[in-house]
Amino acid sequence: MMVAARARTMIVDDEPLARKRLRDLLAAERALEIVGEAGSGNEAVRMIRSERPDLVFLDIQMPGTDGFGVIREIAGDDPPLIVFVTAHDEHAIKAFEVQAVDYVLKPVLEPRLKEAVRRAVERLNTGKRDTSGDLTRLLERLAQSTASQSGSGRLPIKHVGSVSFVRTDDIDWLEADGDYVRIHAGKATHVVRDTIGEIMGKLPANRFVRVHRSIVVNAERIREVQPWFKGDYVLILHDGTKLRSGRTYRSAVQGLIE
Repeated sequence: MMVAARARTMIVDDEPLARKRLRDLLAAERALEIVGEAGSGNEAVRMIRSERPDLVFLDIQMPGTDGFGVIREIAGDDPPLIVFVTAHDEHAIKAFEVQAVDYVLKPVLEPRLKEAVRRAVERLNTGKRDTSGDLTRLLERLAQSTASQSGSGRLPIKHVGSVSFVRTDDIDWLEADGDYVRIHAGKATHVVRDTIGEIMGKLPANRFVRVHRSIVVNAERIREVQPWFKGDYVLILHDGTKLRSGRTYRSAVQGLIE
């Protein structure tokens, strides 16, 4: 995407003072236009989808949906370039695993921020931004790393007053339904209040593939893949369930059949 005008920019941080610090520093950058701020991961996802910014300065550590969770949620939506903002240097490795254009350590210093802006604007103006397919594959790698670190092989399901567990091996597919996710495991369906991106981050990415903004499927449950209209696909599971892929996740399905 070529950016001839000022790059539409968003700031995401759960700390108001941190947002103000970034806003004040970025106000001097003539190449940028601040189009919005978000104080949480969920708010960031909604605003990124509505405002369609070119560039996002994204805090990593936030309550609920963190910066990596935001990236998982927007991976199939022609995502903007990301500059991660973090107080912890060890997050730099993960930042580049998800193809962030740069990362800036807190407390944010003006020279370092200017360098991050320069890199981002140069990348936007030369059209060197990541495709959603590339970002999706990189995020699958990140999710695999997250799942391997947990090593539990179980997905916790929170109920009022208790927590039950579903073996990840038993899960067939998941579907987003508003603020909830339906987890289909054999004849049972579990409903949890969460985002599909957050749940996907707890599952082994070598088996669970996002094929639609609202659908994640266990690759081992796929019996057949059939071509559909305009390059989309229909996935038929062993129990006969039919799932349609989304256009922006086409490369993920192609990766299953190539």
